Amino acid sequence: MSALTDAKSETVHVPSVLSSHARNDLERRLVRKLDLHLSVIVLLYALNYIDRANASSARLGGFEKDLHLHGTQYATILSIVYAGFSAMQVPANMFLHWLEKPAILIPCCMVIWGSISALTGITQNYTQVFLARLLLGFSEAPFFPGIMFLISGWYKRDELAVRTTFVTCGGVLSAGFGSLFASGILAGMQGKLGQAGWRWLFYIEGGITVIVAICAFFILPNFPHNTTWLTPEERSLAITRLADDGYGRLDGPGKRGTIQGLWDALSDWKVWWFAGAIIIDYMSLSFVLYFPTIVATMGYDVTVTLLLAVPPWVLAAIVAFALSRYSDNAKKRCMYIFASSALAALGFIISICTMNMIARYASLFLMAQIAAGQMILWAWVNNTFAREPAKRAVAVALISAISAVGSIAGSYLWPLIWGPTYRYSYAACLAALGVSSAMLGFMHLHLKRVNERIERNEQNANDINDLQVPVGFRYLV
Repeated sequence: MSALTDAKSETVHVPSVLSSHARNDLERRLVRKLDLHLSVIVLLYALNYIDRANASSARLGGFEKDLHLHGTQYATILSIVYAGFSAMQVPANMFLHWLEKPAILIPCCMVIWGSISALTGITQNYTQVFLARLLLGFSEAPFFPGIMFLISGWYKRDELAVRTTFVTCGGVLSAGFGSLFASGILAGMQGKLGQAGWRWLFYIEGGITVIVAICAFFILPNFPHNTTWLTPEERSLAITRLADDGYGRLDGPGKRGTIQGLWDALSDWKVWWFAGAIIIDYMSLSFVLYFPTIVATMGYDVTVTLLLAVPPWVLAAIVAFALSRYSDNAKKRCMYIFASSALAALGFIISICTMNMIARYASLFLMAQIAAGQMILWAWVNNTFAREPAKRAVAVALISAISAVGSIAGSYLWPLIWGPTYRYSYAACLAALGVSSAMLGFMHLHLKRVNERIERNEQNANDINDLQVPVGFRYLV
């Protein structure tokens, strides 16, 4: 008898007293309840992006001139945030794994970074704004890996791409609507109380973040075993359905320590391979930081420029939801990442080849589609390290921290002397996208071979205890 048959006979479903129909009904209600509570992350993610990227909009309102920035100082202001990211993401996620209270840690970080963002408005020179942006990076660091770890602690692997897209689409939409909001502030608040419009931009957006963070204390969940608003039946099912899907537990005797999780992540080459691929991929994403500057090359005034930045990201959010849903339904990841990257590559090629206004604007819609691939990629990372929570917490944070190097390097790919065509910038982004796609393709082939080996081992094993992974577990590729 095969190990798979033995395992099926030994499987115990919780709650055991429920029929299959009743369990499915309870699971649907549980997932809807989770989706409702976690929907607040869309707003949190939008504010996270806005507070990090508002310097791009402020640039159009006299930010550089008022602070006497010159040379590469503006690029350094953008990139120094990611130095803080790299330094703090791993210890922050290790602390979150130990604390097991994302409903406390994440809002606390938001209050801090919102305050720092607001105080950026009072800076008077390069040194002050440099320190403010560095501290912003430190305080924002726990957010992204913490959110990724939180949602992976609730959803099954074939539910994760849609939920990753859902909670991170706030960043995509804010790339567009953040510009719309900024245009209103820059135009309407210029000179109010003797302050420049870009200063009001930091005051207002940072203040909103603090207010929303206070509300998030009462809305965000923790994890299935310690979230108070679950019924005992829902809690049991939330834990069991993840265990059935191949996840390790966050609580109980099988839980691995945080330090062991660090060692497991550091010694797994897949962590470093994903990190390397995303470093290069983030270089191709550098155009996002300069999006208002790129749109400005079409020759419109500040308000129209910021308004024109909105539609590409609205379309990107729609496409991201469609691709991620297909990805979850098909239980495939890499092919949908490639589809997204192909659209972005076409956009880069168009921008390299022409300065025609209509073609250049159309290319922005294509380039923005890279967002869908990014969301599915992070779902793939979570899927790949799903089995052990301690390792997953460190792996996601470590990959995110190291990949910030790509964002730092990408900040210097768009010097003003390369404008207004920015052909060299687009060419660099295209090359980076090609290299990262090749690396992800290699990971796809490797995991596919691993799945074939797991299947052979299951068929040949006489005892399920001889297997290294849970019966039925397969990597999503």
